[in-house]
Amino acid sequence: MNLNQVTLPSIDVRRAMDFYRALGFVLIVDSAPRYARFECPDGGATFSLHQVPELPKGHGVVVYFECDDLDERCEALVKRGIRFESAPADQPWLWREAYLRDPDGNLLCLYRAGENRRFPPWRVGRGAG
Repeated sequence: MNLNQVTLPSIDVRRAMDFYRALGFVLIVDSAPRYARFECPDGGATFSLHQVPELPKGHGVVVYFECDDLDERCEALVKRGIRFESAPADQPWLWREAYLRDPDGNLLCLYRAGENRRFPPWRVGRGAG
């Protein structure tokens, strides 16, 4: 089994499409205003936007996108007008993370973890996959 697809709610799919294209994702299905699907520029993972009449209440889901060039990418996005809630910062769990929200308020984390994503020092069993 492999996680491939995450779907985010959106009040305005077209507006959200522009945002995700600005982040560098590749639009592969355009069924706006109801639905859009993107491919990550690295690897084969996809995610989509689905139009909803109202956004869910509460904390919601956090979507993580790993970037080998996290600091440079965040700097370039800020220059393009993308606003971050927090700049890249080292975390105690050995990841470097930056947070931002899409136009619908969905929380996104751009991060760099390398081997610590799957193999942190405290991994159960400490072995490979």
